[in-house]
Amino acid sequence: MTLTDISSRAWEHPADRGALVAMRKLRGFDTVLKAISGLINERKARLDFLGSGIRVDERQFAGVHRLLAEVGRVLDAPELPEVFVVNDPFTHAMTVGMDKPVIVLHSSLLDLLDEEEMRFLLAHELGHALSGHAVYRTLLLRLMDLTGVWSSIPGGAIGLRVIIAALYEWSRKSELSADRAGLLATQDPATAFRVHMKLASGSGDLSELDQTSFFAQGQEYLGSTDLRDSVLKLTLVERATHPYAVVRAAELRNWVDSGEYTQVLSGTYPRRAEDANAKVSEAAKQAAAEYTESFKKTQDALGTLVHDVAGFLGSAKLWLDDQIRRTRSE
Repeated sequence: MTLTDISSRAWEHPADRGALVAMRKLRGFDTVLKAISGLINERKARLDFLGSGIRVDERQFAGVHRLLAEVGRVLDAPELPEVFVVNDPFTHAMTVGMDKPVIVLHSSLLDLLDEEEMRFLLAHELGHALSGHAVYRTLLLRLMDLTGVWSSIPGGAIGLRVIIAALYEWSRKSELSADRAGLLATQDPATAFRVHMKLASGSGDLSELDQTSFFAQGQEYLGSTDLRDSVLKLTLVERATHPYAVVRAAELRNWVDSGEYTQVLSGTYPRRAEDANAKVSEAAKQAAAEYTESFKKTQDALGTLVHDVAGFLGSAKLWLDDQIRRTRSE
């Protein structure tokens, strides 16, 4: 089933969508980023893949080529990116580049994933390309390259760290968005969950994996009530571009359970033709609501503490304002 004229906003996580809508409204912003990208020469990176890897086409990794075309049709992609397979034992895939995004698959994935799982992975990476994530992820990589330069400027290291931390947080949310794109293209939640289980374990032997236990493991990670664990989790993901596999699976299941996934499949979704009219204020409001709701619902000790402290400070401010008014009226 083709999701005709579907906008990437249909699968973007609220925290991701808010940033992307704002970026798209800034005329010339992409031009500036492309100028920054010129510092390392994007053409050089593509030539590296062209010389050291295998470009996917009708004759090389034809199965991967066919799967990309199929998920491209489902997501109604105007253009498909090039795909390269590189020799690497670590299970990883990425979408990079600004002018023309390129999908890079590590060879280990070909042995780990079956056809349906590879379909989800390719749709995930295509989701990155269609959302424009490659542009902003490239910015993160460039800023990381400039860390040493900014450290020599008084106050520069602190400012750069704040920007980089924000980009890492955005990067993690962009992965949740791409997972949704992968699910919309495959339309099989079980396949998506298997991919996360396999990527977490590095094992393709499904007889050794159990979905119920995997989700229980995720709930144990997410539902920790120990403040020490909460602080440790923050330090663990501070420089992570991807959420943990158990978190990604849980987030994707929550999206399915929310009804939004079914709604998109039924044909109720934003269209690309409407992207230019998307409001930054509305996207920002949805992002803020998402974070607020996460704090309210979380069982995590640190999240609960932050929420309770915020509530206490709000009450204290109201009490203080009342005392000031009374003093002035006397």
